[in-house]
Amino acid sequence: MASFLELTIERAVAGGRMLARHDGQVVFVQGAIPGERVRARIERRQKQVLFADTIEVLDASADRRVPGCDLACGGSTYAHIQYERQRQLKAEIIADAFARIAKRPLDAPVGIAASPEIGYRMRARVHVERGRWGFYREGTHVLCDAAATRQLRVDTAGAIDAFLAAQPALAARLAAITVAEDIGATTRILQLEFEEGAPRPAALGGPAGDGVAGVTLADGPTLYGASWLEDTARAMWPEVAPIDAHVVWRRRPASFFQGNRYLLGALVGEVLRACDNARRLVDLYAGGGLFSVALAARGAHVVSVETDASSLRDLADNAKPFGESIVPLALPVESVVGQRPPFVPDTVVMDPPRTGASADALAGFVTWAAPRLVYVSCDPPTLARDCGRLMAAGYRLTSLNAFDLFPNTPHVEAVAVLER
Repeated sequence: MASFLELTIERAVAGGRMLARHDGQVVFVQGAIPGERVRARIERRQKQVLFADTIEVLDASADRRVPGCDLACGGSTYAHIQYERQRQLKAEIIADAFARIAKRPLDAPVGIAASPEIGYRMRARVHVERGRWGFYREGTHVLCDAAATRQLRVDTAGAIDAFLAAQPALAARLAAITVAEDIGATTRILQLEFEEGAPRPAALGGPAGDGVAGVTLADGPTLYGASWLEDTARAMWPEVAPIDAHVVWRRRPASFFQGNRYLLGALVGEVLRACDNARRLVDLYAGGGLFSVALAARGAHVVSVETDASSLRDLADNAKPFGESIVPLALPVESVVGQRPPFVPDTVVMDPPRTGASADALAGFVTWAAPRLVYVSCDPPTLARDCGRLMAAGYRLTSLNAFDLFPNTPHVEAVAVLER
């Protein structure tokens, strides 16, 4: 097999690469766009599939642009593609997943809500080596310039720089920093991870640097300042909020929270729309209560299921203003759906991890015979797989909308509504 191939790119596939063929063999190509003819270098073989990097574009797409960063840095796999085409490719990937995996072709193209490309991330984990910080290049432990990807705000990158400069002795022992912000970036907390065996401080000696409101450790203790972030419905929906504008979500840096500050309101609003008229709900994989709080604020009764310790603490805090309207359950989803529900829910909301819901979780859910499921997913193949299983069990897909929470990456968030 030659080390270099001339290839014509056919289509995008999940994960960020593009599909081409050489003598009938599938080649997954990095750095190309469908319709282009490229010269690519073979980097590895996996089973019967080749993986290659574009080294020269022979016939360029009109949608090609000069990327501002290394495409392998921080998942910036689509940074060389004009933004409108990125969204089109993601819609095609979702459609392909439903046709190929679920065996249920979609009736219409999926709409994908657009996001500003710059400064969208509210939470990011960066690696630290000898006082330098950045993302890792894909498949390596080589630092690359996270600021150049423009996923973080300029002042966010500046705050990390300021902290490392203000704490050089501490910086030398760090392995990673998770930076977490509220929607408006008015509060910023750094969560520190130390190299194995390195001593951990009990408090922060000296300044944290401009722009840093709090510093915590990965296992919870606060070294300086703020311990949690707060977001309000007014911040989530600056114009017209679908719920009381004073509703608050509190979260710790360790807890999962949707990461795009520009589309957070649109995503929660889509879930609210999909749960319209539902008064008794179960929120599976509830996290800190992002959807549960919004639903309870609209008058619903919600049983919220979560197991992550940090998210459970946030869920308990966020549930308090709603009294018995939010009932947190610290149990695995499989355990909950394996029992009779505390009530027959009008709607179930499910926001599983990237790997999707387990077969046991789906099978248990089906026995509930809930009339509606709102499935929130960040991975088209697992969404299609799970929706295919549910449709085979008697549900039908009534709507599917997507949100580009991760511009310049191959990832996309989708909300599927299934009814029995």
